Amino acid sequence: MKVAVLMSGGIDSTMACLLLREQGYQVEGLTMINWDPAVAQKAALAAEGLGIKHHVVDLRKQFQEHVIEYFCSTYAQAHTPNPCVECNRWIKFGALLQIALEEGYDRVATGHYARIEYHEPSGRYHLLKGTDHSKDQSYFLYQLTQEQLAHTLFPLGEMTKDQVRQLAGQHGLAVAQEPDSQEICFIAGDYREFLEGQGLALQPGEIVNLKGEVLGRHRGLAFYTIGQRKGLGINVGKPAFVLGMDINKNRLIVDDEHHLFSQELVSAANNWIGIDRLEKALTVEAKIRSTARPAKATIENQSHDRVLVRFQDPQRAITPGQSVVFYQKDLVLGGGHIL
Repeated sequence: MKVAVLMSGGIDSTMACLLLREQGYQVEGLTMINWDPAVAQKAALAAEGLGIKHHVVDLRKQFQEHVIEYFCSTYAQAHTPNPCVECNRWIKFGALLQIALEEGYDRVATGHYARIEYHEPSGRYHLLKGTDHSKDQSYFLYQLTQEQLAHTLFPLGEMTKDQVRQLAGQHGLAVAQEPDSQEICFIAGDYREFLEGQGLALQPGEIVNLKGEVLGRHRGLAFYTIGQRKGLGINVGKPAFVLGMDINKNRLIVDDEHHLFSQELVSAANNWIGIDRLEKALTVEAKIRSTARPAKATIENQSHDRVLVRFQDPQRAITPGQSVVFYQKDLVLGGGHIL
């Protein structure tokens, strides 16, 4: 089987290449240029070190359309975007997967810490959490379709990050002790400067409490996130937290922390993986951000493909624009965008 490993030159994609080759796959590297062309040079060096062929595809136009414009427009709506979800959906497992299939590859593979299993009874591909729950990346993959999952391999899904590093060291790979990348790949500095560089005007406005009392001035709504306490530039004699944004009046709403907690949210643009569709209310564990602990909840359909999520315990700082992902144990049922 011929597999294109989507290579960044980092430890995870490099080890995905090595593991698949050891398992008998015909492996080649495939790197997309989405923003910085330097990634192709790093990946080429990693491929050369492994002795495999390496190919580069320029997807900057598609990345601009599906990720950068989404990123900026979401902030323009005073919401918080999730660019990795959109990149996985439209670029890595969208445009790049399609190119790989057209070039004769049978599968693509990445260094994601997640698992894919075919479920015979339902005839569906299941997306599961990675064995290393501390590195699990299934949250960012919930928008993948059955067709995308059918043509994807996650070689690291059964491994821990420590095991991957140890194996890389045993093979003498220079990336063995490379630090994990945490930043947004297309932003080197402050994301607000990036937004301004993309033409998003950040207009100052009033900071108000829930009574509508003016407490100060904000620098532009994109400078703030739900739940934020520091950096507000106001002194009201007690801690104040960002509760929301009024985009029509360009107001930042702040008040006491207990107002941040809510037991319900509504999600839209839902995608289902573990089930064909949501036909009845289900008990799940839901994550409202990638770093959140899964929380017990029930989900049920609303009109227009919207899902009502009711949590057993109130959740702090539910953030419009972020993703909510539904799990049953390790199985990803699906997820959607928080309204």
